[in-house]
Amino acid sequence: MTEEPRGRPCPLCEESMYRRHCKYICPRHGVVYDCSDNFW
Repeated sequence: MTEEPRGRPCPLCEESMYRRHCKYICPRHGVVYDCSDNFW
């Protein structure tokens, strides 16, 4: 069985985030970043 690759860590809780439609989403905090953030 293969694991899905982990996403970027959430800056608030270090939980692995996932990307959906130009947004990085933390399972605990919701949308943390989106493509309008200029520091990605």
